[in-house]
Amino acid sequence: MSTAAELSPPPVAPSPAAANGPGSKDYTRANFQNLQGQAAAQGGDLNLDVLLDVAVTISMEVGRARLPIRNLLQLNQGSVVELERATGEPLDVYVNGTLIAHGEVVVVNDKFGIRLTDVISPAERIRKLK
Repeated sequence: MSTAAELSPPPVAPSPAAANGPGSKDYTRANFQNLQGQAAAQGGDLNLDVLLDVAVTISMEVGRARLPIRNLLQLNQGSVVELERATGEPLDVYVNGTLIAHGEVVVVNDKFGIRLTDVISPAERIRKLK
């Protein structure tokens, strides 16, 4: 249980600008408590369960194409756009825009799905972020 003395803000040092004379802005520097070590004092383990309900966007990329605007404006119903990916190549699986796996299209109960054939290792995903 915290007491009122523990919750009061720490003292702040007067600003250097206050000594600069009239017209100078007066400010104070914020001092924050050190939060490191509190997890160890509360049991040592961080509870990441709260992250398990965070929604993410998963998308599958079949392929890409680059078209001049002239050709894009000529597209209509029945037009075919050739993709850069060959048939039989695995699809890319992205989570929030980050490539995490490759897979192949499957049909499950009359709906499309994807079977993961290769999952990118966490170390490789981190390396690609840099």
